[in-house]
Amino acid sequence: MPLTATLEAGDFASRFDEFHRRAQARMERAALSATDAASRAMLGQIRDAMSGAGLGRLGNALAATSDLRRGEGVHRTSRGGFSASGGVFIRSGSERSRGTIAAYTEGANIRPARGRWLWIPTPDIPNISMRHRLTPAAWQANGLDSRIGPLVLVRSVNGNPLLVAKNVGLDLSGRRGSVKSLKKSGGARKGQVAKEFVVAFIGIPATSRAARIDVRAIGRSVANELPALFAAAMERA
Repeated sequence: MPLTATLEAGDFASRFDEFHRRAQARMERAALSATDAASRAMLGQIRDAMSGAGLGRLGNALAATSDLRRGEGVHRTSRGGFSASGGVFIRSGSERSRGTIAAYTEGANIRPARGRWLWIPTPDIPNISMRHRLTPAAWQANGLDSRIGPLVLVRSVNGNPLLVAKNVGLDLSGRRGSVKSLKKSGGARKGQVAKEFVVAFIGIPATSRAARIDVRAIGRSVANELPALFAAAMERA
C-alpha cells in the first residue's frame, strides 16, 4: 500500500520566538527569586555571626533587599542580556550603630576628634537616647550637672583621666544607667545606695577595634550557592 506525506511550510520563526520569550521570562523570574533568596540567606548568616561574636542585637540594624523585593524586575543590558541582584544594607539611621557596624566588619582606629582624650561612658550613667551615647559635653547640655551633679576630673592609677560624679546614688539591683543625685537630706533615694563618687567617663588616648565579622567571606559563600538557588527556582517557575 503506498503512503503519501505532504509537507507544508509553517511559521516556524514566530513559534520559536514565542518559545524564546517564555523561556526568557522563566529565567528572569528564577534569577529574581534566586537573588532574593541569597540576600535573605546572607542577612541571616551575618546576623548569626554578629550574635556569635558577642555583638548582641547589632545585626537587627541590617536588612536585606533585592530587585524582586523592590518590584524593579531585572535590569537589561546593552547586548540583550539581563541581570538581577540582591544585597544587605544598614537600615539604621543611628550614626552610632552605623559606625559600630563599620568598625566590627572593617576594623577601625578611633582617635579623639577634639582634645587629647576619648571619653568612654561607663554603664552607670544614662544614655541621652537610644541612638546617642552620652558625652561629657552633653552632660551639662542635657542638664545632668544639676540633676545628678557636676563632673569632676581625677586621675586613675594608670595616670589616665576619669570624670566622676560625687555624692550620688546607684540602684541596689545594679541596673544600668541608674545613677541619681542624693536627696536633700544627703541620703540615698528608695532602692538606691549612696556612693561617695561614681565614675562617669574613662579617658583614653585612642582605641582600635579589630574586624570580627568577615562580610565579604559570607558574601562569597552565599554567591557560590546562587547556581543551586537558580536551578531550584527554575524548577518552580
